[in-house]
Amino acid sequence: MYDTACAAGERLAGALGSLAAEGAESADALVARLVSEVGGDGGTLADAAVRRGVAAAVRDVRDRHPELDDAMDAGAAGGFAWDILCDLYQVFFADMVGEFLRSAVAEHVKLAVPVLIATDPEGKIADWVAEKVVDLVPNPCEESAEATDLAQAVDTAQSVVGAAQDPSAVLPKIAESLVPRAVGKVLGLITEETTGEEGVAA
Repeated sequence: MYDTACAAGERLAGALGSLAAEGAESADALVARLVSEVGGDGGTLADAAVRRGVAAAVRDVRDRHPELDDAMDAGAAGGFAWDILCDLYQVFFADMVGEFLRSAVAEHVKLAVPVLIATDPEGKIADWVAEKVVDLVPNPCEESAEATDLAQAVDTAQSVVGAAQDPSAVLPKIAESLVPRAVGKVLGLITEETTGEEGVAA
């Protein structure tokens, strides 16, 4: 699961810049685009969770940002605001893990999960994960704002000099640099807080 989640997170980070520039004409188009760009074509339980997590993340971000629907409905030129894209980044990791757990329960994979999930696997997994995981995922916009040295955040001074006035160039790199931490935190919630030393086999 770790390698799959990291690869998907890196692909999402790479897609953020184009979404900031181009947006999408509808929610369906946004989902289709992200499933294609982020979801990959693997056939494992983890790969399927990534693809379902993308769709769930778009849905959840639309709930958080009604202005996203307004912009798409109006066919407004330009891309999505960075606060929306940074929320999409955070929510994706949470929803991906939620979908993985949902699939694991459905496939009768032996995972030690919280009683809340075990007693109501169909209705509680996504809510539980959203509550526990989203705030654990680092937010690229916040990391950028808090960084005292942006060159360190993106690990190259030259790219920052060339993109100092262009968040669409800087923030995707920050998002990519945060992927290992994001995946470690969301999967750590499973392996450390809910399964003890056993972890998750995927």
